[in-house]
Amino acid sequence: MSKIRRAIISVTDKTGIVELAQALSRFDVDILSTGGTAGVMREGGIAVTDISEYTGFPEMMGGRVKTLHPKVHGGLLGLRDNPEHMQMMETHGIKPIDMIVVNLYQFEKTVAKPGVTLADAIENIDIGGPSMLRSAAKNFKDVTVVVDPEDYEAVLNDMAANDGATTLQTRFRLARKVFRLTHQYDGAITRYLDGVDL
Repeated sequence: MSKIRRAIISVTDKTGIVELAQALSRFDVDILSTGGTAGVMREGGIAVTDISEYTGFPEMMGGRVKTLHPKVHGGLLGLRDNPEHMQMMETHGIKPIDMIVVNLYQFEKTVAKPGVTLADAIENIDIGGPSMLRSAAKNFKDVTVVVDPEDYEAVLNDMAANDGATTLQTRFRLARKVFRLTHQYDGAITRYLDGVDL
């Protein structure tokens, strides 16, 4: 894999995120982000481009639509060794996204609160996060996908040892973690909804 040049960082759990972003900046990685995560990183002195600036579309519908855009998913799913994919990306102004650092709305914590309403639960079903995670994990050959702060150090060590890139073994391990997480996440939603009567 070539050097990581562009990353999306959008996290609910902001543990260690400023330190990670600072380290990525030292590797000359351009960082795209959304909302609160972008604010936290800017407060930490990190240069960040808003996703909305990159896509040309504002965050809308109360934040329901932020990252669901071809410039995001094309950048994650495009195969770097496929000339047709790369030509299409160039034609449509889609830049390769080499890394995403994403964790999900805390659905299980929300529904565990006393008196939580169905409306509150529904608003805490993450759509963009799992979509980006699945796109990145599907294309683990080209994209590094990180869902757990516990993996930040290992990823940075990998990059340090490989001139700013990660190994295929690391990317595959992280991709497996993604599909395990999204499976558990969908299971939690299903279990909650199974207990709701309208």
